[in-house]
Amino acid sequence: MRHILFICSRNKLRSPTAELLFRDYPGVETDSAGLADDAECPLERDQIEWADVILVIEPILRQRLQRRFGELLSKKKVAVLGIPDRFEFMDQELIRILQTKCAPYLS
Repeated sequence: MRHILFICSRNKLRSPTAELLFRDYPGVETDSAGLADDAECPLERDQIEWADVILVIEPILRQRLQRRFGELLSKKKVAVLGIPDRFEFMDQELIRILQTKCAPYLS
């Protein structure tokens, strides 16, 4: 089973969409979190330890992740999806982009 963690800023729109979208994907378990102080589900150390793959929604968040949890990331696959903050939860265009950009990490 592959554990995939999606990270955005506030864990309200993009990363929860990704978590839900791939939740029932064969051989995959998903989780999501946010890096902002006011995130719906703030990123916790145990989520990083659980994850095999960490998919960060925006490049700036990759830097914040490294600053806050760098010591936990050395053996983790971390990738940036590069999805701008302009989508609503479960937006059809966001779903299409996630399906395309996440495909290499799902198997």
